[in-house]
Amino acid sequence: MRLGLAALTCFFSFVWLSECAPPTCYSRALGLSKEVMSLLDKIHTYHRTITCAKVLPTIFLDVHNSCVTTKLRDFLYVVLNHPDQYCRERPRMVLLKRKIQNLHTIITRVCYRDLVFFTDDCEAIDTGHSSPHYAEDRLQLLQEER
Repeated sequence: MRLGLAALTCFFSFVWLSECAPPTCYSRALGLSKEVMSLLDKIHTYHRTITCAKVLPTIFLDVHNSCVTTKLRDFLYVVLNHPDQYCRERPRMVLLKRKIQNLHTIITRVCYRDLVFFTDDCEAIDTGHSSPHYAEDRLQLLQEER
């Protein structure tokens, strides 16, 4: 009986440990971008930070877009140099600054050359709508099919 109980305990401890794998660069960048977007949504709806959010540019983060690094850098500049001192000291704005700095560091330094960018549509980060840009070979195939 004890041997069975020990084997069962050992089995469940290995299952528990196998699910505790460290995050990859991609998963950390993806998770942090989702956290930033949800925090931005809270800042835009919370009554104490609505006035602070009016200064912030619109951004839709996509870690698969190569323009994300420059847009994050520009967004971080706006957050760091917010014209209102009250807004710079708000806890949610401080948290936003830290998360954006972490995300920018992860994308540009920690995961440099590990992330694969599928698009370079800078307008999609500003508007949230991605328009497909066909390469010349794909465009030629589309024209031949007609």
